[in-house]
Amino acid sequence: MTDFAALQEEALAELSQAAEDAALEAWRIRWLGRQDGRASSLLRGVKDQPADARASYGAAANALKRALDDALAARQDAIAKAALDALATTAALDVTLPGRPQPLGRLHPVTQTMRDCVRAFAEMGFRVAEGPEVEYAAYNFDAMRIPEDHPARDMWDTIWVDTLIDGEREMLLRTHTSPNQARVMERTAEPPVRVIVPGKCYRQEATDATHEWMLTQIEGLAVDEGVRMSDLKGTLYEFARKLFGQDRKIIFHHSYFPFVEPGVEMAIDCFICRGAGADCRTCHGTGWIEILGAGMVHPEIIENAGWDSSRYTGFAFGVGVERVALLRWGIDDIRHFYQNDLRFLGQF
Repeated sequence: MTDFAALQEEALAELSQAAEDAALEAWRIRWLGRQDGRASSLLRGVKDQPADARASYGAAANALKRALDDALAARQDAIAKAALDALATTAALDVTLPGRPQPLGRLHPVTQTMRDCVRAFAEMGFRVAEGPEVEYAAYNFDAMRIPEDHPARDMWDTIWVDTLIDGEREMLLRTHTSPNQARVMERTAEPPVRVIVPGKCYRQEATDATHEWMLTQIEGLAVDEGVRMSDLKGTLYEFARKLFGQDRKIIFHHSYFPFVEPGVEMAIDCFICRGAGADCRTCHGTGWIEILGAGMVHPEIIENAGWDSSRYTGFAFGVGVERVALLRWGIDDIRHFYQNDLRFLGQF
């Protein structure tokens, strides 16, 4: 007759000698292994017992296996705890301290500013519309009252794409986001329209503290009955208050843009010299930094959309997002944004 108590005592004695993972695994295979483990073999032997002894034999074999399973788990825990205690007392590492934090990624400062600008206009009822960065000249120039022979085209050194239609260059990297305003008007049967168009623009421009060859813009367009210049100024004042607070000075002055009449530029006081530095390279000694151009939509643009310019009026504006970021954080050079210096970007 099988002596289950003696087997259990033998197994536990062997287990007490196991002090590492390899020894524990060898013991588990010897006693609890599914194929050749001694406890498992005893369980398989139930069928070989006399009928009147099978119940008591099976119960004893099961009790042995459960006891050995529990003993193995307890031994594993004891060995792990002993190793941890030894590490805490002998190593330089204090395992009770929190782990070292890993650096986390974050949004680029221009992206942060873009989202804040979009949110400011969205709170005033503007929806967002995106358009292609590779654009047709017809949308980029002609739809904006800038025909091929118009002197205003000299304001942009365009990056053309090598695509010819009837021998003419027709595709380009858009120089402003205004083309998508024309696309929105084209898709809209009747006003009202209140939309902003964020995105990248490209110009072959010499870089300096306030200019880059790639820039981020947000164009805005509102067309409806009775839209006035006062609506434009109110919208831009509210935008400035949301982004810069109540203390920043703002100025409007007349400017020319082919697609608006009249046109204005809005500037904010220089954050570097506050108007006192004649040699300030950020404001070029003027005391002001232009952040956007705006104006009332030219009647011809409204007529091109198939709308009645005697009934509908509108305003449009374009915001330079990088320049807004310069003003918000007091950065003195726009080129820092795209030099990929983590010492700079990590501040935001």
